[in-house]
Amino acid sequence: MKRFILLFIISLLSSHFFAQNHAEKIRSQLLSRSTDNVLVIAHRGDWRNFPENSLEGIENAIQMGVDIVELDVQRTKDGVLILMHDETLNRTTTGKGKVSEATMDYLSNLHLRNGCAIRTKHKIPTLEKALLLAKGKIMINLDKADRYFGEVYSLLKKTGTTAQIIMKGGKSVDEVKKQYGKYLHDIIYMPIVNLDKPDAKQQIEQFCNEINPVAFELLFATDGNTLPQEISSYLKGKSLIWYNTLWDTMAGGHDDDLSLSNPDAGYGHLINQLGARLIQTDRPAYLLDYLRKRNLHH
Repeated sequence: MKRFILLFIISLLSSHFFAQNHAEKIRSQLLSRSTDNVLVIAHRGDWRNFPENSLEGIENAIQMGVDIVELDVQRTKDGVLILMHDETLNRTTTGKGKVSEATMDYLSNLHLRNGCAIRTKHKIPTLEKALLLAKGKIMINLDKADRYFGEVYSLLKKTGTTAQIIMKGGKSVDEVKKQYGKYLHDIIYMPIVNLDKPDAKQQIEQFCNEINPVAFELLFATDGNTLPQEISSYLKGKSLIWYNTLWDTMAGGHDDDLSLSNPDAGYGHLINQLGARLIQTDRPAYLLDYLRKRNLHH
């Protein structure tokens, strides 16, 4: 009996250890530029089953095996950093007005709305609570957080989550160095490059030469653009490629909608033809299922 109890305790401790180090494993895959796995990013958490940017949406993304969760940050009148996409409360909560003009005390009495605009029992989370929930379990892409990144970084240090953060943006190399230079030993920065712009290739080459990013988020509207295939070859062995499948003009029409009817033409095209190894989606469970069937997510 004692042996059974001991084995049970060891099993619990082992499962806890591995769960707590999942984020570290994902970070290692990114830093090594591993192409063996396709990483899944849940846009605003699992918002099809829970309100967007909610703690419950983050937790469900973790439970289903998502690698990175994308979250949006706003700041209240009294300086509290919260999760919210919009600058106003109207769409996603039972409140009204600008987030920047509301106190946390006011927000704590509100409820989040779901994707159908129906009031739920869920509450507006602070960024700190979200970081503590995600600690050790999942990488985090913080959007709209660059406006007050000094304050964000203080929270990251406080919660011990600096190594889990991915920042992205369309800034120039010089702007990235100026804003994020002293943080790049901790956080991961991924440039966003629109391949439909005439200087796209030059931007990518400059970033590779001066910052050597682990990945680029790439955008293009239609398959008439041949640069995505060229860039895929250029970045091989240098940086990973991130595509968004949220709507058609972000990835040449190879989006979630196309993937629902023909996943090989949607997700498969981005992976096989364009070298994508990170895909941000509004349908994480569906994408995970597709990748697991192809042995592309472990």
